[in-house]
Amino acid sequence: MFSLMVTAGCSSKNAVNTQDGNAGLSSGQSGWGTTSSSVAQSPSGYGFDEWQKGPLGDVFYDFDSSLLSSEAQEQLTRNSGWMKSNVQAAIIIQGHCDDRGTSEYNLALGDRRAVSAREFLIRTGIASSRIETITFGEERPFSTSQSEEGLAKNRRAHFVIK
Repeated sequence: MFSLMVTAGCSSKNAVNTQDGNAGLSSGQSGWGTTSSSVAQSPSGYGFDEWQKGPLGDVFYDFDSSLLSSEAQEQLTRNSGWMKSNVQAAIIIQGHCDDRGTSEYNLALGDRRAVSAREFLIRTGIASSRIETITFGEERPFSTSQSEEGLAKNRRAHFVIK
């Protein structure tokens, strides 16, 4: 297992870069799963459609979960289609969490979220060499609101084109 701790910017915020896609998983976990829940999965449900303006849309997760809802799978299928049309593109999937839980736990959960998205893309035919994962846990929130809506915005896998 290859993991690298990275210190971002001038702060003491940590990120973990996962090259093999399995860091932070206990034995028996693949990091890839599904759930029928749609809570916090739909950007339109929370009024932040601006996230969908780029070619790759974010994927949202339930509290304390890395399982992919049907809406998350639909978004990942769209992301896969874009990657198949842009074969030269490589991406970094960033795993994020809300601020509930310890920093260490949230780094591991963010990793599981990034890995679940990565594994889904690989299963759709995207080469693993085109996908890196990194976790930021709770360190880079999209929203600072402590409302359920604000917290839901932070439970995501964000896609960055390299």
